[in-house]
Amino acid sequence: MTITEVARHAGVAVSTVSYVLSGKRAISADTRRRVLDSVRTLGYHPNAGARALASRRANVIALVLPLRVGMHVPVLMQFATSVVTAARQYDHDVLLLTADEGPDGIRRAAASALVDGLVLMDVELHDTRVPLLRDLAEPSVLIGFPADTAGLTCVDLDFARAGALCVEHLAQHGHREVALLGAPAVVYERGTGFASRTWEGFTEAAAAHGLTGVALPCEETFEQVAAAVGELLDARPGLTALVVHNEAAVNHVLGALRQHGRRVPQDIEVVAICPDDIAERSSPALTSVLIPAEEVGRQAVRLLMDKLEGRTVPEGTLLRPRLTVRDSTAASGR
Repeated sequence: MTITEVARHAGVAVSTVSYVLSGKRAISADTRRRVLDSVRTLGYHPNAGARALASRRANVIALVLPLRVGMHVPVLMQFATSVVTAARQYDHDVLLLTADEGPDGIRRAAASALVDGLVLMDVELHDTRVPLLRDLAEPSVLIGFPADTAGLTCVDLDFARAGALCVEHLAQHGHREVALLGAPAVVYERGTGFASRTWEGFTEAAAAHGLTGVALPCEETFEQVAAAVGELLDARPGLTALVVHNEAAVNHVLGALRQHGRRVPQDIEVVAICPDDIAERSSPALTSVLIPAEEVGRQAVRLLMDKLEGRTVPEGTLLRPRLTVRDSTAASGR
């Protein structure tokens, strides 16, 4: 099925069909409707190769996904789904690359002319991909912030503020000693930006509010989490509140607290930084700061499309965190 047959079926010129499909010129509502009816009736799909040659666009963006140790795959898939859904709204498909290839994978995708631009996740503070991104002809957007953002476009939740917001909530409840159970140790060893910034936000806010605060990495299996919680409770008998920034460990933490005879929220209050569905399914339901995967993915694609069209975009976009109070911090004060 060709564009010529669509034009013949709709009774219009080939150029009119092209304008309707590309949106590059205003077409009357009646004509547009006839063309789209013919497209559906005939089952026409534009030839991607021909369109790419004509427009010098592949209509594909690359998503560099961190499928490696320490990353929680269900949450990663929320980001990926959001990017794919948003890209389709701009008539773009998504090519998945894995972050383990580092700069080489990005260089290969760019050199092949397979993609118009790139969205990258799992950004490290001193990310080895950053110098290449600054030199590439293809535009890019980072979901996350390296230490030096000059010449880049970045978007993410304000994780430093998220860590601080958890502490502020617990301080308002009268807690004097709090702890952060964070990401697995390997995530901090890599210098992953979102985890490091949450840690900093937590510790700085604890000091600012005069609280005794400790931050620790947390692994993902129940045995590891239970051991970490037990050691923490033994070392800090005055501990009355926990912040958990580890989606895979959240429910293990609650189970470990029960195992050690601690009731939530009566004996210890818990706040998580995680997607709402994880917080809502926990028992008790967790007070949490939302990780807005859908909004971050949508913003990343919008910024990339703006760059492809030559529009000016901000260097950094930080989404304000919001805290939702649920059963795990129901106590009115201490």
